Amino acid sequence: MGAIGPWQIVIILVLAVLLFGGGGRISSMMGDFAKGIKSFRKGLQEDDEKSLEERSDKAMDVTPVDEKEKNSSQTD
Repeated sequence: MGAIGPWQIVIILVLAVLLFGGGGRISSMMGDFAKGIKSFRKGLQEDDEKSLEERSDKAMDVTPVDEKEKNSSQTD
């Protein structure tokens, strides 16, 4: 019961070829899955950049004006 026979080795090899092997459907699906993850990450980065630009466009300068600058601008 503890020994691995020739049929078990053949089954393991067939599964390995299907999962990782040349031109199998599963290997192409995993490649497509990786491309999907990359495009998802790229989309998240683009959304972050857009939201940062939108926030910077709406930002207002709220720094208080010094009394010296206020007086000098009124006398000009």
